[in-house]
Amino acid sequence: MNPQTIQTVTDLLINAGLKIIAALLIFAIGRVLIEFAVSLTRRALDKQRIEPTLVRYLASVISVLANIALIIAILGFFGVETTSFAALFAAAGIAIGAAWAGLLANFAAGAFIIVLRPYKVGDFITAGGVTGTVKELGLFVTAIDTPDNVLVFVGNNKIFSDNIQNFSVNPYRRVELAAQLNHSVDHNDAIARLKQGLANIPNVLNSPAPDVEILEFNLSGPVLAVRPYTNNIHYWQVYFDTNRLIRESFGQAGYPTPAQHFVIRNATG
Repeated sequence: MNPQTIQTVTDLLINAGLKIIAALLIFAIGRVLIEFAVSLTRRALDKQRIEPTLVRYLASVISVLANIALIIAILGFFGVETTSFAALFAAAGIAIGAAWAGLLANFAAGAFIIVLRPYKVGDFITAGGVTGTVKELGLFVTAIDTPDNVLVFVGNNKIFSDNIQNFSVNPYRRVELAAQLNHSVDHNDAIARLKQGLANIPNVLNSPAPDVEILEFNLSGPVLAVRPYTNNIHYWQVYFDTNRLIRESFGQAGYPTPAQHFVIRNATG
Protein backbone atom coordinates (compact mmCIF):
# COMPACT_ATOMS: atom_id res chain seq x y z
CA MET A 1 0.00 0.00 0.00
CA ASN A 2 1.49 3.32 -1.07
CA PRO A 3 1.90 6.24 1.37
CA GLN A 4 -0.81 8.31 -0.35
CA THR A 5 -3.43 5.58 0.18
CA ILE A 6 -2.38 5.21 3.79
CA GLN A 7 -2.73 8.94 4.30
CA THR A 8 -6.18 8.95 2.70
CA VAL A 9 -7.39 6.07 4.88
CA THR A 10 -5.93 7.76 7.96
CA ASP A 11 -7.70 11.01 7.16
CA LEU A 12 -11.01 9.18 6.64
CA LEU A 13 -10.65 7.33 9.94
CA ILE A 14 -9.79 10.55 11.76
CA ASN A 15 -12.76 12.37 10.24
CA ALA A 16 -15.07 9.45 11.07
CA GLY A 17 -13.72 9.30 14.61
CA LEU A 18 -14.19 13.02 15.11
CA LYS A 19 -17.74 12.80 13.78
CA ILE A 20 -18.51 9.90 16.10
CA ILE A 21 -17.10 11.79 19.07
CA ALA A 22 -19.07 14.89 18.06
CA ALA A 23 -22.24 12.80 17.66
CA LEU A 24 -21.75 11.28 21.12
CA LEU A 25 -21.26 14.75 22.59
CA ILE A 26 -24.38 16.01 20.80
CA PHE A 27 -26.34 13.00 22.07
CA ALA A 28 -25.11 13.47 25.65
CA ILE A 29 -25.82 17.20 25.66
CA GLY A 30 -29.19 16.61 23.97
CA ARG A 31 -30.15 14.03 26.58
CA VAL A 32 -29.28 16.44 29.38
CA LEU A 33 -31.33 19.20 27.75
CA ILE A 34 -34.27 16.84 27.19
CA GLU A 35 -34.26 15.70 30.81
CA PHE A 36 -34.04 19.33 31.93
CA ALA A 37 -36.96 20.31 29.68
CA VAL A 38 -39.06 17.36 30.88
CA SER A 39 -38.28 18.25 34.49
CA LEU A 40 -39.35 21.87 33.93
CA THR A 41 -42.56 20.66 32.26
CA ARG A 42 -43.35 18.36 35.19
CA ARG A 43 -42.82 21.13 37.73
CA ALA A 44 -44.98 23.53 35.72
CA LEU A 45 -47.79 20.96 35.45
CA ASP A 46 -47.50 20.08 39.15
CA LYS A 47 -47.97 23.74 40.04
CA GLN A 48 -51.23 23.68 38.05
CA ARG A 49 -52.36 20.75 40.27
CA ILE A 50 -52.91 18.49 37.27
CA GLU A 51 -53.53 14.79 37.96
CA PRO A 52 -50.12 13.10 38.62
CA THR A 53 -50.96 10.22 36.26
CA LEU A 54 -51.53 12.62 33.38
CA VAL A 55 -48.33 14.51 34.22
CA ARG A 56 -46.28 11.30 34.02
CA TYR A 57 -47.75 10.34 30.65
CA LEU A 58 -47.29 13.82 29.18
CA ALA A 59 -43.68 13.82 30.35
CA SER A 60 -43.15 10.41 28.72
CA VAL A 61 -44.64 11.58 25.43
CA ILE A 62 -42.47 14.72 25.41
CA SER A 63 -39.38 12.66 26.21
CA VAL A 64 -40.03 10.14 23.41
CA LEU A 65 -40.70 12.82 20.79
CA ALA A 66 -37.65 14.83 21.82
CA ASN A 67 -35.39 11.76 21.65
CA ILE A 68 -36.68 10.92 18.16
CA ALA A 69 -35.92 14.48 17.06
CA LEU A 70 -32.44 14.19 18.59
CA ILE A 71 -31.68 10.97 16.72
CA ILE A 72 -32.85 12.49 13.42
CA ALA A 73 -30.62 15.52 14.07
CA ILE A 74 -27.59 13.27 14.69
CA LEU A 75 -28.29 11.35 11.48
CA GLY A 76 -28.45 14.67 9.64
CA PHE A 77 -25.07 15.59 11.16
CA PHE A 78 -23.61 12.46 9.52
CA GLY A 79 -25.04 13.54 6.19
CA VAL A 80 -27.92 11.10 6.15
CA GLU A 81 -30.96 12.38 4.29
CA THR A 82 -33.47 12.93 7.10
CA THR A 83 -36.42 13.83 4.90
CA SER A 84 -36.98 10.18 4.11
CA PHE A 85 -36.84 9.35 7.83
CA ALA A 86 -39.43 12.01 8.60
CA ALA A 87 -41.69 10.58 5.92
CA LEU A 88 -41.09 7.09 7.28
CA PHE A 89 -42.01 8.16 10.81
CA ALA A 90 -45.12 9.92 9.50
CA ALA A 91 -46.19 6.82 7.57
CA ALA A 92 -45.49 4.64 10.57
CA GLY A 93 -47.53 6.98 12.74
CA ILE A 94 -50.49 6.76 10.36
CA ALA A 95 -50.23 2.96 10.21
CA ILE A 96 -49.97 2.64 13.98
CA GLY A 97 -52.82 5.09 14.46
CA ALA A 98 -55.06 3.06 12.14
CA ALA A 99 -54.12 -0.23 13.79
CA TRP A 100 -54.43 1.13 17.32
CA ALA A 101 -57.44 3.37 16.78
CA GLY A 102 -59.33 1.83 19.69
CA LEU A 103 -56.32 2.01 21.99
CA LEU A 104 -55.66 5.64 21.10
CA ALA A 105 -59.36 6.44 21.64
CA ASN A 106 -59.11 4.91 25.12
CA PHE A 107 -55.95 6.94 25.72
CA ALA A 108 -57.62 10.21 24.71
CA ALA A 109 -60.74 9.42 26.77
CA GLY A 110 -58.57 8.53 29.77
CA ALA A 111 -56.78 11.88 29.54
CA PHE A 112 -60.11 13.73 29.49
CA ILE A 113 -61.44 11.68 32.41
CA ILE A 114 -58.34 12.50 34.46
CA VAL A 115 -58.65 16.22 33.67
CA LEU A 116 -62.45 16.53 34.03
CA ARG A 117 -62.64 14.13 37.02
CA PRO A 118 -66.24 12.85 36.71
CA TYR A 119 -65.17 10.22 39.25
CA LYS A 120 -62.14 9.25 41.31
CA VAL A 121 -60.75 6.14 42.96
CA GLY A 122 -63.13 4.98 45.71
CA ASP A 123 -66.29 6.41 44.11
CA PHE A 124 -69.30 4.15 43.55
CA ILE A 125 -70.37 4.61 39.93
CA THR A 126 -72.24 3.18 36.98
CA ALA A 127 -70.20 3.60 33.81
CA GLY A 128 -69.91 1.64 30.60
CA GLY A 129 -72.68 -0.67 31.75
CA VAL A 130 -70.80 -1.65 34.94
CA THR A 131 -71.77 -0.67 38.50
CA GLY A 132 -69.25 -0.77 41.32
CA THR A 133 -66.45 0.96 43.19
CA VAL A 134 -63.59 2.50 41.20
CA LYS A 135 -60.45 0.54 42.04
CA GLU A 136 -58.01 2.17 39.63
CA LEU A 137 -58.17 4.94 37.04
CA GLY A 138 -55.74 4.49 34.15
CA LEU A 139 -55.28 6.24 30.83
CA PHE A 140 -56.59 3.23 28.89
CA VAL A 141 -58.99 1.40 31.23
CA THR A 142 -60.81 1.93 34.51
CA ALA A 143 -60.85 -0.94 37.00
CA ILE A 144 -64.18 -1.32 38.82
CA ASP A 145 -64.96 -3.66 41.73
CA THR A 146 -68.58 -4.79 41.38
CA PRO A 147 -70.75 -5.42 44.49
CA ASP A 148 -70.35 -9.19 43.97
CA ASN A 149 -66.54 -8.74 44.23
CA VAL A 150 -65.63 -9.09 40.55
CA LEU A 151 -62.91 -6.82 39.17
CA VAL A 152 -63.99 -5.48 35.76
CA PHE A 153 -61.75 -3.50 33.39
CA VAL A 154 -63.75 -1.08 31.23
CA GLY A 155 -62.25 0.82 28.29
CA ASN A 156 -62.18 4.55 28.97
CA ASN A 157 -63.62 5.35 25.54
CA LYS A 158 -66.70 3.25 26.32
CA ILE A 159 -67.09 5.08 29.63
CA PHE A 160 -66.52 8.56 28.22
CA SER A 161 -68.92 8.05 25.29
CA ASP A 162 -71.78 7.01 27.58
CA ASN A 163 -73.54 8.37 30.67
CA ILE A 164 -71.64 8.25 33.96
CA GLN A 165 -73.56 7.96 37.23
CA ASN A 166 -71.58 8.88 40.32
CA PHE A 167 -73.37 7.86 43.53
CA SER A 168 -70.62 9.12 45.86
CA VAL A 169 -70.57 12.82 44.99
CA ASN A 170 -73.86 13.91 46.59
CA PRO A 171 -74.21 13.69 50.38
CA TYR A 172 -77.17 11.29 50.29
CA ARG A 173 -79.03 8.86 48.04
CA ARG A 174 -82.66 7.72 47.90
CA VAL A 175 -83.57 4.09 48.48
CA GLU A 176 -86.56 3.11 46.34
CA LEU A 177 -88.82 0.25 47.50
CA ALA A 178 -92.49 -0.63 47.07
CA ALA A 179 -94.97 -2.20 49.52
CA GLN A 180 -98.05 -4.00 48.24
CA LEU A 181 -101.26 -3.68 50.32
CA ASN A 182 -104.46 -5.65 50.28
CA HIS A 183 -107.63 -3.84 49.16
CA SER A 184 -109.05 -3.99 52.69
CA VAL A 185 -106.03 -2.37 54.41
CA ASP A 186 -106.24 1.24 55.57
CA HIS A 187 -103.37 2.83 53.67
CA ASN A 188 -103.11 5.69 56.19
CA ASP A 189 -102.41 3.20 58.97
CA ALA A 190 -99.80 1.44 56.85
CA ILE A 191 -98.09 4.74 55.98
CA ALA A 192 -97.99 5.79 59.65
CA ARG A 193 -96.48 2.46 60.71
CA LEU A 194 -93.79 2.60 58.04
CA LYS A 195 -92.84 6.21 58.82
CA GLN A 196 -92.52 5.37 62.50
CA GLY A 197 -90.41 2.32 61.74
CA LEU A 198 -88.15 4.15 59.27
CA ALA A 199 -87.25 6.66 61.98
CA ASN A 200 -85.73 3.81 64.01
CA ILE A 201 -83.59 2.32 61.21
CA PRO A 202 -79.90 3.23 61.63
CA ASN A 203 -78.42 5.67 59.06
CA VAL A 204 -81.81 6.80 57.68
CA LEU A 205 -81.67 10.59 57.36
CA ASN A 206 -84.21 12.84 59.04
CA SER A 207 -83.67 15.54 56.44
CA PRO A 208 -84.86 14.95 53.84
CA ALA A 209 -87.53 12.91 55.56
CA PRO A 210 -88.47 9.49 54.16
CA ASP A 211 -91.25 9.45 51.56
CA VAL A 212 -94.10 6.97 52.07
CA GLU A 213 -97.02 7.57 49.72
CA ILE A 214 -99.38 5.70 47.41
CA LEU A 215 -97.49 4.96 44.22
CA GLU A 216 -100.10 3.13 42.13
CA PHE A 217 -102.96 0.65 42.18
CA ASN A 218 -103.18 -2.86 40.80
CA LEU A 219 -105.55 -5.84 41.07
CA SER A 220 -104.21 -6.68 44.55
CA GLY A 221 -104.69 -3.21 46.01
CA PRO A 222 -102.70 0.01 46.52
CA VAL A 223 -98.90 0.00 46.23
CA LEU A 224 -96.91 2.25 48.58
CA ALA A 225 -93.67 3.92 47.56
CA VAL A 226 -91.24 3.57 50.47
CA ARG A 227 -88.24 5.88 49.96
CA PRO A 228 -85.83 6.62 52.82
CA TYR A 229 -82.66 8.67 52.26
CA THR A 230 -79.15 7.70 53.35
CA ASN A 231 -75.48 8.11 52.51
CA ASN A 232 -74.24 5.89 49.71
CA ILE A 233 -71.99 3.85 52.01
CA HIS A 234 -75.08 2.78 54.01
CA TYR A 235 -77.33 2.21 50.98
CA TRP A 236 -77.60 -1.58 51.12
CA GLN A 237 -77.94 -1.70 54.90
CA VAL A 238 -80.89 0.72 54.72
CA TYR A 239 -82.29 -1.12 51.70
CA PHE A 240 -82.41 -4.50 53.46
CA ASP A 241 -83.54 -3.04 56.80
CA THR A 242 -86.41 -1.25 55.08
CA ASN A 243 -87.51 -4.44 53.34
CA ARG A 244 -87.47 -6.21 56.69
CA LEU A 245 -89.48 -3.36 58.24
CA ILE A 246 -92.19 -3.66 55.60
CA ARG A 247 -92.56 -7.39 56.16
CA GLU A 248 -92.50 -7.26 59.96
CA SER A 249 -94.69 -4.18 60.45
CA PHE A 250 -97.38 -5.49 58.13
CA GLY A 251 -97.25 -8.89 59.82
CA GLN A 252 -97.57 -7.38 63.31
CA ALA A 253 -100.52 -5.28 62.14
CA GLY A 254 -102.27 -8.44 60.91
CA TYR A 255 -102.76 -7.15 57.40
CA PRO A 256 -104.24 -9.78 55.07
CA THR A 257 -102.01 -11.10 52.30
CA PRO A 258 -102.43 -9.14 49.05
CA ALA A 259 -104.42 -11.14 46.53
CA GLN A 260 -106.00 -10.36 43.21
CA HIS A 261 -109.82 -10.21 43.23
CA PHE A 262 -111.98 -11.19 40.31
CA VAL A 263 -115.78 -10.99 39.95
CA ILE A 264 -117.32 -13.66 37.78
CA ARG A 265 -120.85 -13.04 36.57
CA ASN A 266 -122.96 -15.62 34.87
CA ALA A 267 -124.70 -13.89 32.02
CA THR A 268 -127.96 -15.56 31.03
CA GLY A 269 -129.51 -15.09 27.65
